[in-house]
Amino acid sequence: MTYGKKLRDRIAGPGTTPLIGVYDMYSASIAAKHYDGMFVSGFGFAASYYGLPDIGFIAWPDMVAFVQRLRGAFPHHHLLVDIDDGYVDPEVACHVVEGLERIGASGVILEDQKRPRRCGHADGKQVLPLEEYLEKLDQVLATRKDLVVVARTDATDEHDILHRAERLAETDADVVLVDGVRSVEWIKRIRKVVGDKPLLFNQIAGGKSPRLSLGELSDLGVDVAIYSTPCLFAAHEAMDSALTGLKAADGRLPEVDPASGIGVQASTTLLERNIARDRPAPQSVGV
Repeated sequence: MTYGKKLRDRIAGPGTTPLIGVYDMYSASIAAKHYDGMFVSGFGFAASYYGLPDIGFIAWPDMVAFVQRLRGAFPHHHLLVDIDDGYVDPEVACHVVEGLERIGASGVILEDQKRPRRCGHADGKQVLPLEEYLEKLDQVLATRKDLVVVARTDATDEHDILHRAERLAETDADVVLVDGVRSVEWIKRIRKVVGDKPLLFNQIAGGKSPRLSLGELSDLGVDVAIYSTPCLFAAHEAMDSALTGLKAADGRLPEVDPASGIGVQASTTLLERNIARDRPAPQSVGV
């Protein structure tokens, strides 16, 4: 069974499928212990790999190389990959999709933003003319063999949001994503216009969308939830706290609890899982 079919079957199952945003191999190693699916977040990758905001700096060979490392370490996990606008050109988008499917990605998200692009929960987003985006999407869909394709719109005008969501649902894309949805009422409206097409919801701390549980999302008819940044923001907070404490202690490291603390042994044990011959398949998480 292909990675695309595995993810497609998971999405078709009951409840809302959670995919956790990862930004490097270490965050993925931790996420893999808790969830069976990962979202390769453009926001997180731009921050981690380049130290830059999510406004279009990612070079596709870097993203493909990262996904290849992820698949090597996590052969059983779902990997949904953010490819932004397909790196501008339809030809590049198709080439990237073909390469990602070959190395074992489960799916991709293709957005309708035009450059300069923005994080989906930022102000100032602009979208391509709908027919131009649909042409790019159709080329990607014709290129993939069994890869899951999520069609994403970043429209902000209320009429345009519903119109684009409806048009995306009419394509052969597997899933529809409207990013930056501002309320439960709007989730219901979007769910209605996409009909039977699976719907994805993007949650990001401090973003424009409401904070909802998997149970609440399931009740709203949401099929997939991506959590773009919990690992990245938790690392930010923890590192800042740890270094503030180190400075206050005049450089003396804190004592590590050998049973539950994170030190060299716990870290090494975590990473050894990534090369173990008998890596177990992850348990599904959802509602």
